[in-house]
Amino acid sequence: MTRLITRRGAVAGLTIGAGGLLSGCDAIGNNKLFREALIFRGSDWNETLQRALMKRGALAPEYRPDQRSPIFRTNGTTNPGTSAYAAHVANHFADWKLTVDGMVKHPLSLTMAQLRSMPTRTQITRHDCVEGWSAIGQWTGPHLSMLLDLAGLRDGARYIVLHCADRLYGRNYYESIDLLAAYHPQTILAWRMNGAPLQIGHGAPVRLRVERQLGYKQAKYINHIEAVSSLASVGQGKGGLWEDVANYDWYAGI
Repeated sequence: MTRLITRRGAVAGLTIGAGGLLSGCDAIGNNKLFREALIFRGSDWNETLQRALMKRGALAPEYRPDQRSPIFRTNGTTNPGTSAYAAHVANHFADWKLTVDGMVKHPLSLTMAQLRSMPTRTQITRHDCVEGWSAIGQWTGPHLSMLLDLAGLRDGARYIVLHCADRLYGRNYYESIDLLAAYHPQTILAWRMNGAPLQIGHGAPVRLRVERQLGYKQAKYINHIEAVSSLASVGQGKGGLWEDVANYDWYAGI
């Protein structure tokens, strides 16, 4: 376990260090040429390094219940703010549907009652934000892989795209991960946090937890999961909203 945490920490330092330049006031970090040449184009190198250092199924560290953070900050959108979302909140998400489609054999449309009836995994993990803060929380929900297996991925599917109800920069939030991350044993669709249903600020009714990646990959307010062969048609082709509008790395491994 010590060796695993040490290796994880080494890679996290590289990734979060780059994020610190993005969110801070460092003059070098704000230099456009430096950002593009060194930070954002290092995504492939970061991905290769992490996967070389860590075994394919290596787990993120998990914690005891008493180690949970007393305050877990919300990040990104704290409420989609649409009339449709407000209606779902008022109805306790009874009519909310999670669809799974794209390159699948059996498209799914699941109610929250159906999603909550599935076997779950509970894990207490650390959320690392690109802005430089971290918090430990407990998450419960079914494995994402369970839904993908129910839908039956078609040959050629390589990525999973998460479409969400919240809007930023005039478009609904979207993020993507590859199948290695999607089938990781700690990648779940969480509908409970710290033993209670997700609050609005944390992504109710369901959000992604992909524990070996940074916070902006943890898509909230998910209502549509799509299997695709390429990221070329996802937003501007970089795989996620923050990747498109702020040149964040697509692979946010820690």
